Amino acid sequence: MKMVRLCLVVLGVVCFVPLAQGAEGDPISTETMLIDVPTAEVFDRYQASFLTRAYDHGTVMESIDFGVYKRINIGVSLAIDNWIGSSHSVKVLDPDFQAKWKLFDGSLYLPAIAIGYDGRRYGYGYEEDTRAYNRSSKHYLDHRKGGYVTLTREIFTPGLALTAGANFSDFDWDEIYMFTGLYYKIIPQINLLTEWDSIRNIRDSRLNMGARFYLHPSLALDMAFRRVGRGDESERILQLRYVTTF
Repeated sequence: MKMVRLCLVVLGVVCFVPLAQGAEGDPISTETMLIDVPTAEVFDRYQASFLTRAYDHGTVMESIDFGVYKRINIGVSLAIDNWIGSSHSVKVLDPDFQAKWKLFDGSLYLPAIAIGYDGRRYGYGYEEDTRAYNRSSKHYLDHRKGGYVTLTREIFTPGLALTAGANFSDFDWDEIYMFTGLYYKIIPQINLLTEWDSIRNIRDSRLNMGARFYLHPSLALDMAFRRVGRGDESERILQLRYVTTF
């Protein structure tokens, strides 16, 4: 109950803290995702986003998202285990899809709101790896985001934004998780990212932190840590996003 109360407080802050107006930036500066946490922002119609992510076990995941309609993004992703390194047990994982619909742009007193589905697993691991796989239940410990609702707004000062929401992995209504995150553009070329994801209890939740570097108006590089403070379970990731039009 304490976890749920804390998340409700965060949602309340998102809704009622006065909005600080910020100028619109380049297309890449539309923060549709933090690290694992989705925001309420979407890419514009006719924009395409290409995201390459390298993480644990030499895994590389490629995600492509399209702004097919105003306020609606759809995409597909594919990951390959052991692609980086010398391992010969390269494994192509099943493709996943993601979609997001921005319901409300936000106002002076209300946050932007979006709903969506994200089928990507941001920590696959192997069946032999007990850190990422539960042998008894035969389920990965890093669940898909699944269906979600997310709220985002700028708070206190331009460049500082707060996101909070809830998700249910694989449409299992008995397991509702919550998430929250902050991102702050300290200078036009650097954005700091912090998120608390998969909040249901302390053991299942993940604290992720990182930085986003804008190398070009259409190109951004992310360097981040997942499961901060978890010892051997902590993970370093690197991802590159390119945004263009079609």
